[in-house]
Amino acid sequence: MLAEKTERLRELIAGLGSAGVAYSGGVDSTLLLALCREVLGTERVLALTVHSELIPAVERQQAGEMAERLGVRQRVVTLEVLSNPDIAANRPDRCYHCKRMMFARLRELAWAEGMATLVHGANLDDVGDYRPGMRAAEELGVRAPLLEAGFTKEDVRALSRQMGLSTWDLPSMACLASRVPYHVPLTSAALTRIEAAETRLRERFALSPLRVRDHFPLARIEVPEAEIARLARAEVREEVVRLLRELGYRYVTLDLEGFRSGSMNP
Repeated sequence: MLAEKTERLRELIAGLGSAGVAYSGGVDSTLLLALCREVLGTERVLALTVHSELIPAVERQQAGEMAERLGVRQRVVTLEVLSNPDIAANRPDRCYHCKRMMFARLRELAWAEGMATLVHGANLDDVGDYRPGMRAAEELGVRAPLLEAGFTKEDVRALSRQMGLSTWDLPSMACLASRVPYHVPLTSAALTRIEAAETRLRERFALSPLRVRDHFPLARIEVPEAEIARLARAEVREEVVRLLRELGYRYVTLDLEGFRSGSMNP
């Protein structure tokens, strides 16, 4: 089954002629970029990466390192997304406005660089979640070859592993805005605080995946269920509280349901 999907995916990519790949450095876009390079050749592929207030520095660095490892040219676009009031307001359709702003700029750059189309790494599993950004991609004609070929997230990881891509087991990534409840306006201060909190906990306790949901002045920490007991131990708990209180949080909680993507969506 995976072999058939992979053949279909290669055919879809070949039909593009050339492609700019909206590239975040995550498992989906890395597989897509690697296959575009393999099928189309390095001269007809361009990795396009957005730097904005919503993207953690660790992910920006990861995208640059992986594009270089794959031997693909990369262009970085800096967007000040909080200048867009429809994004800063953080309503449930925030992702639509953000993706539309991002894809419009990346498509423009892809065309300027001679690429026939812009593609992104959505897969079948993205259809089942609340993803208003998918509508923005469709409206702008941004193709999703993984989705068109019927790839699930499990398929993406399996093929990535077969191809020897180090990203095959990376946890799902999400922008920093996903840590803030809808209708709470986004600010640079809040996004900086969230990124600092996650960086501290990730580096100190080797946590992955990890989310610090920001209900300021309360922080709600999501980690895999297997890590909950470790973080709840007295000596660890005390250090976690100290690290986050230094960033301004007054209350620090551990979510007993554990990590789950899109927990703000319901």
